[in-house]
Amino acid sequence: MPFRLSPTFRDRLSAASRPLAGGWVCSGSPLVAEIMAGSGLDWVLIDMEHGPNTLDTVVSQLQAVAGTAATPVVRLPIGDIVTIKQVLDLGAQNILVPMVGSAAEARAVVEAVRYPPRGRRGVGSALARSARWNRVDDYLQNADAYVSVFVQVETIEAVDAAAEIAAVDGIDGVFVGPSDLAASLGLLGQQTHPQVTDAVARAFSAVIAAGKPVGVNAFDPAVAQSYLDAGAAFVLVGADVALLARGSEALAARWIPTADDTLRAGY
Repeated sequence: MPFRLSPTFRDRLSAASRPLAGGWVCSGSPLVAEIMAGSGLDWVLIDMEHGPNTLDTVVSQLQAVAGTAATPVVRLPIGDIVTIKQVLDLGAQNILVPMVGSAAEARAVVEAVRYPPRGRRGVGSALARSARWNRVDDYLQNADAYVSVFVQVETIEAVDAAAEIAAVDGIDGVFVGPSDLAASLGLLGQQTHPQVTDAVARAFSAVIAAGKPVGVNAFDPAVAQSYLDAGAAFVLVGADVALLARGSEALAARWIPTADDTLRAGY
């Protein structure tokens, strides 16, 4: 029976009349991924770089998210050709590769995604979820249309090269990472420092001028809005683990008495 794949994140961005808001899924839990994706958010980022994810947990999360309207993007731990091949064969249609610092590195990512003669992706779709075990008609011939490729700019050197990175054929968008960018500037943990936000703005301008969508993560609503005002086409506005941490802390603060509370009560 023929199977029809979902639109890519590239397609969703192209068709959108507003920026797309997403949620980070770092827990490695298919259940949590399904909850996040079913919330009404436009997209979710399944994180293999900093989350406790393996190939098994990624495919489980892709399956969990498939029943929702949210578009899943998988962030790889590294942009090597083997990892990219494996994640694509799991059925990921949208990938984000971290720590891309030059146009040459961006071209290598594109080559890893594309089949020969345009690239170097290994051919195994008949055995894989990517083509739904040959239930997607002409998957090999149309694979480029079924996959979107985003790269992450997160060092000051990458910001300087952002225009060239964005201009690489096959790169569908650029995601700016303020946390690592701050670290590269010697401002570890200071994502909202003026030097960091200025560098983010410079990357935005370069990517937008190249005609590609640019995204960023910003969990502070005011900072997120400032990036949207600066032209971000997609933004991560929260993470599953952070929501759980802050929500549970709020419960504890509401219901667990502090030492001062105990003294005032005379216990």
